[in-house]
Amino acid sequence: MKALVFGQTGQVALELARRCPADVEAVFLDRAAADLSDPAQCAEIVATCEADVILNAAAYTAVDRAEEEEAQALCVNGTSPTAMAEAAARRGLPLLHVSTDYVFDGSGTMPWHPDQPLSPLNAYGRSKAAGEAGLRRAGGRAAILRTSWVFSAYGANFVKTMLRLAKTRDVLSVVDDQIGGPTAAGDIADTLWRMAAGYVANPDRPGGIYHFSGAPDVSWAAFAREIFAQVGCETVVQGIPGADYPTAAARPGNSRLDCTGLAADFGIARPDWRRSLTHVLNDLRGGMT
Repeated sequence: MKALVFGQTGQVALELARRCPADVEAVFLDRAAADLSDPAQCAEIVATCEADVILNAAAYTAVDRAEEEEAQALCVNGTSPTAMAEAAARRGLPLLHVSTDYVFDGSGTMPWHPDQPLSPLNAYGRSKAAGEAGLRRAGGRAAILRTSWVFSAYGANFVKTMLRLAKTRDVLSVVDDQIGGPTAAGDIADTLWRMAAGYVANPDRPGGIYHFSGAPDVSWAAFAREIFAQVGCETVVQGIPGADYPTAAARPGNSRLDCTGLAADFGIARPDWRRSLTHVLNDLRGGMT
């Protein structure tokens, strides 16, 4: 199987490279090779590639900065993925696209189903929703994989932030009224490779929308406590409401995702994020960043 991957330095892209199956010939495109601020270039790359499957792991992910740079976020997360999907549809190529829980408004307490209407609270969510809409309009064999609360040994994420802050603070105030499933980038990568193999093996498999997140669902505060428990850190986590931690972009209160569709169609169950966290912490101890 030949795969073309948009993205090379993000958390998911790095794990896709690290976990690439031995029988997959993958080409990873960094920003210099594929500029997602240039939709025409992205479309041309897909139109002329020799891949069996396209994976889009590139995105504008600066949630708060997107409030001031919505046009840029919209191009990277919306217009360019749409251009990719249109080019892929013309060739009958499957396209796997990573999206987010932020396309929902976070109301209620029930897990969000893939088919529920979108109602993003912030610019980042709107840009990702625009990308999803473009993929659906393009038709073809585009599959959207929504996930949440991504962490890894790479880049900037909640796990690394908590470990950094704990070095200088005895008590940390962490939001406890936002609930979701922490998801290791490595688990997302494994899922994408399994989905890619399924799409290549079955040319009749249609596109769709799937959810994937770690289990169990917890608050950010509970996530932080587990991080500190696993590293033997005595920093105390004090739970606070999200209203006491203002950010430029509003965050959803309920990021629970209904992942039953992925289990039914691909046999992929929700992983225990606590075990995945152990692996990530071991990577960090080994000097991986």
